[in-house]
Amino acid sequence: MLTALSIRDVVLIEALDLDFGAGLGVLTGETGAGKSILLDALGLALGGRGDSGLVRHGRPQAVVTATFDAPPGVHTVLEDNGLEIEPGEPLIVRRLVKADGGSRAFVNDQPASASLLRELAGHLVEIHGQHDERGLLNPRGHRSLLDAFGRVDPSHTVAAWATLRDAEAALEAARAEIDTAQRDREWLEHAVAELTQLAPEPGEEEALADRRRTMQRAEKIASELAAIDDHLEGSSGALSHLRQAGRVLERIADAHPTLADALAAVDRAVAEGAVAEDRLREARLELAYDERALEEDEARLFELRGMARKHRVQPDDLASLTEELRGRLERLEAGEGGIAKLEATVKAARTTFDAAANALTERRRAAAARLDAAVATELAPLKLDAARFRTALAPLPRDGWSGAGKDRVEFEIATNPGAPFAPLTKIASGGELSRFILALKVALAEEGGAATMIFDEIDRGVGGAVASAIGDRLARLAARTQLLVVTHSPQVAARGARHLLIAKAHDGTVTRTGVRPLAEDERREEIARMLSGATVTDEARAQADRLLEPA
Repeated sequence: MLTALSIRDVVLIEALDLDFGAGLGVLTGETGAGKSILLDALGLALGGRGDSGLVRHGRPQAVVTATFDAPPGVHTVLEDNGLEIEPGEPLIVRRLVKADGGSRAFVNDQPASASLLRELAGHLVEIHGQHDERGLLNPRGHRSLLDAFGRVDPSHTVAAWATLRDAEAALEAARAEIDTAQRDREWLEHAVAELTQLAPEPGEEEALADRRRTMQRAEKIASELAAIDDHLEGSSGALSHLRQAGRVLERIADAHPTLADALAAVDRAVAEGAVAEDRLREARLELAYDERALEEDEARLFELRGMARKHRVQPDDLASLTEELRGRLERLEAGEGGIAKLEATVKAARTTFDAAANALTERRRAAAARLDAAVATELAPLKLDAARFRTALAPLPRDGWSGAGKDRVEFEIATNPGAPFAPLTKIASGGELSRFILALKVALAEEGGAATMIFDEIDRGVGGAVASAIGDRLARLAARTQLLVVTHSPQVAARGARHLLIAKAHDGTVTRTGVRPLAEDERREEIARMLSGATVTDEARAQADRLLEPA
């Protein structure tokens, strides 16, 4: 809902601050007073063209600030554009246009683009007038409006469409894989045979490399191990001499205590030497160097690494690559059987979608008939009794199908008997168009639309009972949404919950346009002026009282 509008230096408006509330607000004033300036200023804040001609003469810039109670959809738009406002915080859009033509836009004091303001405007305000093509005039929104009016739930069609798209994607991928595999069949067969013969295993490269390093180390230390054997073992080795010394010491150890100590030391040395012998024997076994085994390991290692380079993978990935290529070859050989199964799945999914979409179309046709009847009842009281309205459903081409079904929906009218139906935008008369929009809005009630609606001279060219009917319908619609109406009709003005007077003033050198809210007695006088013209009569005042009574 629009809660406030601040205007500075826009054409004839020098400074203006307005507050708005819920329900029906009316704006009146003499012809040429500047009602269009007010709408132009609001349009500027909502992302309209930043024309330097809007800047008041002699001023450097024009600024318009509009404040809204933000509806839920606005938060999503802001998040998608990297902006945020706190829950419950008002939405403040501000547009600045310089006299040299430059412009800037802000959302809650955060820099924004004019295109973002236009996107936000779709959730905030609908302006219906002679030149407006938003809101109900946009055919892209007609299908969702019809669904909302008829309580048509497309969820089954959405689910069926998703299933069909997934099945079609799987079939397309399978066909593409088979086509590619057929082209590469000879290579695939050769690669699978080559890898199968190689039979790589995970971790094999690392094991071979470790064993190779071990054997290469053994080759280098073989001579050192042999020299150690010579020093420790054999008839001339250290252990043989120690044992001989021990036997001699055994015979004489009783001769002196220190000889017994010496014998114990020699025994320990012999024992430690024996341990060393055992450890050396184990090391020789583990470091056994087999030149043939080394050659075989190296050949296998080079084979694995060469194959990995060929297929541009790591050696440890060769085993999984073998399985992958074997699977591709098996799927290729399975061929048409797999495709046939996927084609059957697609056929079944298409049947399900067709049934859901056709049922959705039938529900829309029923809803369209009810909507057409509801709009028809509103046309005659609005002096559109010669006009006809219809909700046109047409099949979309296949590439236009979606989870929303197969239907193109557009609201159409024929303004004269015998005239062909045409889109709403083809209506020539702005007032006639606004009355059609009003009839549609009343029929659609709470379904769709922005939080604030503005009708610009909806009562143009009508009066009396038709103007009263317009006022009655505007009041009914305003019970559900904020409604602002620029009007020349006293019957419409009398139905407003708030009344703003737009007036132009001259001080001899400068012309200014101002807007002010009217108190009850002032409102009576303004409606009387609208009834009688320049001279307000007592009869006009009495008639104004009668019009104000229902309000």
